[in-house]
Amino acid sequence: MSIFKWLNKFKRRRPPLRVPDTASSQAESTVISGSVEETLASVNRVLGNNDDLGIRRFHVFGTYPAAMFYYSTMTDQVMINADILKPFMYTPPHLEGKSIERSRLKETLMNDSLFHSEVTTEGRFDKLISAVLRGNTVVIVEGLTEAFIIGTRHIEQRAVDQPATEQVIRGPREGFIEMIDTNIGLLRYRLQTADLRIHTMEIGRRTQSKVAICYMDGITNPDLVEEVKRRLSIIEIDAILDSGYLEQFIEDNHLSPFPQVQYTERPDKVAANLLEGRVAIMVDGSPLALVVPTVFSQFYQTVEDYTERFLLMSAIRLARLVALVFSLVFPSLYVAIISFNPELIPTEFAVAVAGGRAGVPFPAIIEVLVIEISMEVLREATIRLPQQVGGALSIVGVLVVGQAAVAAGFASPITVVAIALTTIGSFATPAYNAALALRLLRFPLIVLAGIFGLYGVMIGLILIANHLLSLKSFGVPYMSPLVPGNFEGMKDLVVRGPLWWMNKRPTFLHPSDPTRISDKTLEQLKQPPVNVLDPLKFKESKE
Repeated sequence: MSIFKWLNKFKRRRPPLRVPDTASSQAESTVISGSVEETLASVNRVLGNNDDLGIRRFHVFGTYPAAMFYYSTMTDQVMINADILKPFMYTPPHLEGKSIERSRLKETLMNDSLFHSEVTTEGRFDKLISAVLRGNTVVIVEGLTEAFIIGTRHIEQRAVDQPATEQVIRGPREGFIEMIDTNIGLLRYRLQTADLRIHTMEIGRRTQSKVAICYMDGITNPDLVEEVKRRLSIIEIDAILDSGYLEQFIEDNHLSPFPQVQYTERPDKVAANLLEGRVAIMVDGSPLALVVPTVFSQFYQTVEDYTERFLLMSAIRLARLVALVFSLVFPSLYVAIISFNPELIPTEFAVAVAGGRAGVPFPAIIEVLVIEISMEVLREATIRLPQQVGGALSIVGVLVVGQAAVAAGFASPITVVAIALTTIGSFATPAYNAALALRLLRFPLIVLAGIFGLYGVMIGLILIANHLLSLKSFGVPYMSPLVPGNFEGMKDLVVRGPLWWMNKRPTFLHPSDPTRISDKTLEQLKQPPVNVLDPLKFKESKE
């Protein structure tokens, strides 16, 4: 060890990297002087050379020089003209003919002149610059050391529409959009309670993106809320352009293919998770909200599991689990059985398989890998192509390529069928990021199956299971409530039990209020139904 210490002395030490100053960081933190000309000079120095920067000079009540500055591309011009210029320039009717001294000017403007709900005063210059960058309008008046910040933000946005990635048959049809204020409004519409808490912060040195942390006071564990705030507060990056940026910073294991943070664009799904004791994170500019902590069972559950009756949705959930298993192990099982254990195939079926593979010049592992890679390329091309063309490519492309590969002797029919079932199974997984992880792990399983047969498949599955058992999301074991076992949680694991069975919130979240359904409701459900329209009762009354 002494030799390494001696060599370290001769290492060339690099100087620390210096982050260049941005226009926002150049804004002085001092208070404004009260001079309109000096303040405008500072504004031009920081925000200058922008054609959409509007500066308008005028006189307050026809006496005091003033100016306002704003970005014309982010503000409502009608609001500026009607709600700012007119109140500032015209004296209120009840004060006409009276002298308004400078000492009473700020109070008069705030209490008698301005009729706008979003008006604050600020004396720090950097706060004024930040307000303008967010789409607000700043008004400075000669002699006042505090400026007026007026909310005039108006940015074109798309309408609230049906979520594109989470379609349902029975359930709400509204989804999040890019504007965070609209998303918070959709969430408050779902949770009309005073317990909903929303804390905001700004992340990103250059973008200053607004991030909202949402949770239910009295339900969510306070330690979880503090940990989410801590992980977000240590992020220092140039830009947060989407919630996916935050996901990569706050997850526990950065090298795992499995997602440890769930994302959704459905307000009802976020509301349901908040009521269980989770925390939601929303980013301005992203239509996808993050939900933490996350367990593996969430990725094969859908909103319809709870809006429909439990018997039907339990059967569909089981079919979804079968599709999930198919998408992971079916190709590797096929390779292992064809290459090493053909005696496991029934005799009649083995003859058909042998006849189909008679003219194929490649071993099973090469054949499956080539077809799998071709399917992944077709899938990616379908996603990236325009919507009008993508649907035709996904169907026609697969049919044409599969039939041509079989006719040319490049692949056997049974291989094409196996890969098709695998692809359909991956499409049946509701969460795209979880399906992507299973698609990625499919390839090492195929390689292990081609080398070691069924032993390789079992080794791969054991490694995957061991990795899943080691994962945690904000301290919650990833395989909860299966491992560690919890009877209450297992009511909603493989099958979906009746709603009155799940009267407790998930214990692995350690909520402050564990009760979801009151005991009074459960007692009433145990009573026999009242047959108010029983035909026999009406017949007896008539007789």
